[in-house]
Amino acid sequence: MKQASVHSAERPKTKGAGLARPLAAGLIAAALSGAPALADDLAQRVDAVIDRWVSAEKIVGVVAMIARDGEIVYRRAAGYADREAGIATKEDTIFRHASNTKAIVSAAALALVERGKLSLDDTVEEWLPYFTPRLADGSRPDITIRQLMTHTSGLSYAFLEPEGNAYRRERIPQGLDGARMTLEESLRRLASVPLFYVPGTEWRYSLSTDVLGAVVEKAAGMSLPEAVAHYVTGPLGMRSTSFLVADKARLAAAYRDGESRAVRMNEEEDELPLGVPASPGRALDPAAYPSGGGGMSGTAEDYLRFLEALRTGGAPILADESAALFAQHAIGDLRAWTEGEGWGFSLAAAVLLDPQAARTPQNAGTWQWGGVYGSHWFVDPADKLTVVVLTNTSVAGVIGEFPAELRDAIYAVRKGG
Repeated sequence: MKQASVHSAERPKTKGAGLARPLAAGLIAAALSGAPALADDLAQRVDAVIDRWVSAEKIVGVVAMIARDGEIVYRRAAGYADREAGIATKEDTIFRHASNTKAIVSAAALALVERGKLSLDDTVEEWLPYFTPRLADGSRPDITIRQLMTHTSGLSYAFLEPEGNAYRRERIPQGLDGARMTLEESLRRLASVPLFYVPGTEWRYSLSTDVLGAVVEKAAGMSLPEAVAHYVTGPLGMRSTSFLVADKARLAAAYRDGESRAVRMNEEEDELPLGVPASPGRALDPAAYPSGGGGMSGTAEDYLRFLEALRTGGAPILADESAALFAQHAIGDLRAWTEGEGWGFSLAAAVLLDPQAARTPQNAGTWQWGGVYGSHWFVDPADKLTVVVLTNTSVAGVIGEFPAELRDAIYAVRKGG
């Protein structure tokens, strides 16, 4: 199939996206106000990165949005939502969020804390009496809601552990596969295998947010999809973000890295490049349990609206004190080693502690995460900068050179590079 030009998608004029102010061009207000050449420089630099990766067929489809101080300064849809069918990516294309789901579910949990329905210091057992995993020595420690949110619970993911680990032996669902069971059945199976460490003593990326989702259900007195809609996506008007995709025509096909170009994934059963079992068709399956750690799908504009609400104080979903927790390092001397050197972790995202150690132009206090299906985002409070990049290509869209090149292109404008 002949590759369509990445310039063929019309770039709409900057317009409102439900953010706080009328939208206008400019990455840093003081720098770009009255200086359209710098705004054009941002577009040219970011376009160049996207063009190169889409033309090389390493990224199949992408929607990127950049906001500064509540104003969208860049928005672009490029490549294909479905390469084989020749369907171009559009701004309203729906992407599988994978772990981008975690921040949304964490926001729902904090909304319940604000209302006195939940406490960060509650034990999981108080809400889920069946969830009492033991350590390898047979002892049964308490796990708190705070430890679930900070990934210090003693849980893990199978793909992070050596071959033959208990999660793989017992076929513990990982939130992206096509396991046909309820959320409770999934967590009962998880509780049957040993914890990897004493809760609170290590940081390890994990299935903790799946457990948190079940706690949210109990505390809210409704299903996780209902709770998330009630406390987060509904108030924010995130109409295209959900656990079950209603508009199949807008859902992007899923691809994974290949030797020469990205390869389309099998809808029913496949494996992502990191060894994560995945079923892309899960997004359309009403029988799939709602994974708080990876089960949602949505659009870039919806996710930008969510992040901007948190960056600007939390309204209408959270109070300022709760929203601020997304950017506050919460694990003491521990570090979020998945992000490399210099990164800590809050109640929902990695937090940049040392830009020099991390070798990034981002400011200290930046918080970020991504989804293994191929998306990433970050919020730099010092620059009032929010970036959302959703792709349908794993893992190139979330890990490695593509995210780094986009980041550096954005900051080259800020720093006059």
